[in-house]
Parts: sequence; structure tokens; C-alpha cells
Amino acid sequence: MVQMVSDVRRAGGLRQYLDASRDPFTSAVLLVPLFLFYQVGILATGNLRNGVDFVTTTLFTAVQGSLLGYLAVNGVVLVGFAVALVVLRKKGRSGKWHWEPRIVPWLLLECTAYALVFGSVVIALIRGLGLGGLLDVGLAADAPSQMGLLDKVVMSAGAGLYEEIVFRLVLMGGLFWLAKNAMNLPRFAAAALALVISSVVFSAVHHISEPFTMSAFTFRVFAGAAFAFLYQTRGLAVAAYTHALYDVWVMVFRDA
Repeated sequence: MVQMVSDVRRAGGLRQYLDASRDPFTSAVLLVPLFLFYQVGILATGNLRNGVDFVTTTLFTAVQGSLLGYLAVNGVVLVGFAVALVVLRKKGRSGKWHWEPRIVPWLLLECTAYALVFGSVVIALIRGLGLGGLLDVGLAADAPSQMGLLDKVVMSAGAGLYEEIVFRLVLMGGLFWLAKNAMNLPRFAAAALALVISSVVFSAVHHISEPFTMSAFTFRVFAGAAFAFLYQTRGLAVAAYTHALYDVWVMVFRDA
């Protein structure tokens, strides 16, 4: 712990840690281990995938279930991603994009802290807005107990990776751009509209594969909004790892 404090001090203190950890280049680098763990984990869990993982679903269809083909295409994806990182790094030499590995333990500690209080904060927010009546007993039963430990951890990693990319980076980001540029809405109004729509869609998609309950739907709408806020203020990597660790907490430890 003393060494970690020393590392953060040498990196420039809390303010520089916050800036570095939400940096787009840093976020992109930090998503690589999550991607690798999830893609390899799929093989170990019998092709169990996250519901919004359109990439892997398409990939399995394209290679017709071939292990060699699956590994080869993922290898190509990683090479392409590495090239993109190199290009971004060169463009960011002015200081905008900078990889600082010493922030990783602190980022994981930050995400773990968020994950442990996330559910309680979301429920408190719902009740604080006078919507507590939409929550019922048994809301915490969000983990399929029939899944094995590895299955749950892999699914959690997939949720953190793909759901944050799909619903926050792509959907919310795209909606914000459309609202601001095509609809000419003020920046705040565009951001609020994008957050609300993406959070509702985020919640609704979960009910494609599970029965609808108002408690679960309401909780996920507000959870989506909370993840969106985290994405906007702390960056994609923090949102993704917080999401993954929260799902591990719910599916593994709270379900034990």
C-alpha cells in the first residue's frame, strides 16, 4: 500500500490520476485484458456469451464453430487494435494520450469500491425520487444460480466490456451526436436525452431473454443512467471494470 501511494505521488497526485485514468488511450489499453479474458473464457464455458456480444456471435457463425478459425480471427482483431493504439499514441505525443501503468492498481481499487456500493446507491436514488414502490422484494435475485463460477465470471467480464461499449460508447455517444448536431439541441439537453434513451434501451434489452418485472426494469434503467454518468465523468475503462466487478459481486458472492 505504501508503494502504491508513492507511485501515485510520483505520477502527480490525485488530479493527474483522475485525468490519466479517464484518458481515451488509457481506456483502450485497459480494455484489452478484459477482451482477452472474455474471449478465452467463452471457449472454457462452452460458447456462453453475453447477450449484446454481437461480435462473437457473428464470429462463431463466420468460422462455423472452428476453434482455429476463432483464434485466428481474434488474433487479427488484436493486431488491428494494436495498430490503432500505435496510431493514437503517435497522435497523442503532445500529451493528450499517455499510458501510465502505475495507475492500474488504483483504478482497480476505485472500480472495486464503486462496484461494492453500486446497487445500494442505485436503489437509494430510486427511492429518493419517490419511485421506491416500483421495487419489490427479490430484486437482488439477478444471478442465474444454475451457472458455474467460471460461467458467472466470464459473463460478468462480457457484460462490462460489451454492454459499456454498445450502450454507453456507441449508443449514448451516437444519440448525443445526433441530438446535438442533427436536432440542434443544447449540449446539456442532448446529453440528457442520450442518457435517458440509452438507459431505457439498456434495461429493455435484458428482458429479451428473461421475464419482465417492473422492479428489474426500473433498477436497470437507473443502473444504466449511473453507468452512463460514470462513463462520462470517469471514462470507458472505469465504467467497464466497475460494471464487470459489480456483476461478479452480484452473481458470485451475493448469490453464494
